Amino acid sequence: MVLEEQASMRLMTREGLCSLKKRAIRQRVWFGVLTKIERGIVDLTVKCVDRIRSDMLSLVIGRIVCKIANALKSRFLERVDAVGYNLVERISKIAVGWGYVEAMGWKRDLNLVRHLGVNAVNNGSGWAQV
Repeated sequence: MVLEEQASMRLMTREGLCSLKKRAIRQRVWFGVLTKIERGIVDLTVKCVDRIRSDMLSLVIGRIVCKIANALKSRFLERVDAVGYNLVERISKIAVGWGYVEAMGWKRDLNLVRHLGVNAVNNGSGWAQV
């Protein structure tokens, strides 16, 4: 969770938004995913602000960044996350049933989700799951 917060704080700076914009343009999602107004908001923010301090602006930029991040996500990674999340959910229910209450937090551990997802997808029958 700390890494996600650091990454989101980095994106709320001029440098973070510029690097995200470059990546989105290179991957050809900048014009396909964002509206003209959203692109203008990001461009204006990059030109006028070093670090976003406004709650309203950070909310708007956060939504735009989420749209870009979802578009940049590969099909493989989407599948890994979906399969891994389902596996973690099933495993954590079993562990909670055995009395290990801390297992409820496993669903928020992206590393565990991706580990189980990659293993399941790469075993051949992973694409048939879920």
